[in-house]
Amino acid sequence: MQPTQPANPGNAFTGPRQYPRQMHILIAEDDPSLASALEAGLRVDGHAVDTVDRGESMLSAIDSQRFDCLIVDVGLPGIDGFDVVRRVRQSGHAMPVLILTARDAIDDRVRGFDSGADDYVIKPVALPELRARVHALLRRGSGLVGPQLTHGPLTLDQSARRAYLNDKPLDLAAREWAVLEVLLSRVEKVVSKEAIIQSVAGWDEELSPNAIEVYVSRLRAKLAPAGVQIRTVRGFGYMLEEFRMAVAQTQ
Repeated sequence: MQPTQPANPGNAFTGPRQYPRQMHILIAEDDPSLASALEAGLRVDGHAVDTVDRGESMLSAIDSQRFDCLIVDVGLPGIDGFDVVRRVRQSGHAMPVLILTARDAIDDRVRGFDSGADDYVIKPVALPELRARVHALLRRGSGLVGPQLTHGPLTLDQSARRAYLNDKPLDLAAREWAVLEVLLSRVEKVVSKEAIIQSVAGWDEELSPNAIEVYVSRLRAKLAPAGVQIRTVRGFGYMLEEFRMAVAQTQ
């Protein structure tokens, strides 16, 4: 489909992972289901995301619009992903580029980096990992550093994949971590169960809304004693409340 202008570009999400403005990401992927999963997962973080299914379409799009990051499949019809990245760099575009492909040979990886890619990810990849890689590229491109999310006494160290509550290590299972990361990226924003599933599940996995309820229940038990509250918004989803509000409710 043709890329569109991002809606409300000045209205970026306001969670702990913040960028100076809404980031605009362009994906070139000819598998419709995979493209849809990528788009949905990245939109959870407040990004504007467009998808195309051909290399020529990506090159045309970046000549007419500004993008902050490109995700490029190698096996595109027409111009392949390696050639797309090479042409992007030859045109003087400096936005971060992530190649996403099933090709795992060393020669292919070297070719990808030589063409100008900043990261090379092998399919299949868990969506939380891909999101983390995209965020790292966006931080680097925007000059933001320090991959930590902080909310009152809670800190998530994204590089070390460790959590701390009142400066003490917090034991979290992998899925608990992923759910908490989604909620922490959108403090005071309601996140639906479907959006959480799209963010934490791999493309080849099935995760039920009941499972999300279990993970949220476990997180509540671990966070509530420190005043960090996850509120259920019936019929919509979950919301991590602003910390001072949560403290006031516990007094």
